[in-house]
Amino acid sequence: MYVGRDLAGLTMEPKQNWEEKELGYFHTSLSQAAPYLNAEGVTLLREINKEIERRGGLEAKEASWTSGTHTVTD
Repeated sequence: MYVGRDLAGLTMEPKQNWEEKELGYFHTSLSQAAPYLNAEGVTLLREINKEIERRGGLEAKEASWTSGTHTVTD
């Protein structure tokens, strides 16, 4: 469950100052709602994608052939 700043507050903040969990949460949320977004929402999603790419991607939270999972506590 996401516990953090809401999107209204974050839109006034440069994407470089967003935390990784904020980028990840809103990327997932906006991606799922993409067919219903207006031009402003699509632009926001594009900016979030660019910031994630600039940072080198998000940390994988899934198990793979080379790594397992562990419990993450907030």
